[in-house]
Amino acid sequence: MATRRRPRWNSRRVTRHAALGAGAVVITLLFGAADPDLPAVARLSLGTAYAGLVYLALALMIGPVNLLRNQPNPVSSNLRRDIGIWAGIFGLVHTVLGLQVHFGGDFVRYFVHPDGAAGIVPIRYDAFGLANHTGLVAALVLLVLLALSNNVSLRRLGARRWKSAQRWAYVGAGLVLLHGLLYQLLERRTLALVVIFLSVVLVAAGIQALGISMRRQVPLADRSARAVGLRRRHQDP
Repeated sequence: MATRRRPRWNSRRVTRHAALGAGAVVITLLFGAADPDLPAVARLSLGTAYAGLVYLALALMIGPVNLLRNQPNPVSSNLRRDIGIWAGIFGLVHTVLGLQVHFGGDFVRYFVHPDGAAGIVPIRYDAFGLANHTGLVAALVLLVLLALSNNVSLRRLGARRWKSAQRWAYVGAGLVLLHGLLYQLLERRTLALVVIFLSVVLVAAGIQALGISMRRQVPLADRSARAVGLRRRHQDP
């Protein structure tokens, strides 16, 4: 009996993950050095935030870029999945680090007013509280998506349900956008950081809009035939 060959792309994915991880670390260090007066934990929180943002934007742009290039756009692309994994990892690391920046690490005060604070409802509903609540929900979305980013989940859920779950990435991206905008204002980020943040968001949103426009131009029959083909080969290297 012939032995079953392991897929050639295994080594390619290992190399890709190593490159993505190294790239995220470099982005973290570069942005963390943008404000050397900040404490170390604040610099790391800032750096991981931008690393997660860049990777999340890249993951969301791959599908529309494939449409624009008239390339196959499978239900699950390993490239898109791998970038999304690192976006989730650095987004979650940012969440943990960010909760250590203020109040000496007393993270409850990020979400609840301290004792004696004015207000009928103890939950923080000011700009600082809203920024943290949106960030926390975004982190939970990323955690769920990260847990589903594997072949076992894809097989058990099936292509349609798995893809529906992955669309929560757009909800997470919206929450990340609101969280990031609020913290740009609250922390009075430098103009360069604000411009980079907005540039990443606008480029990702623009490419998404182009992808949606192209998809609407494809006849429904062609889309149905394409979907059948993609379900038959739901994974690419």
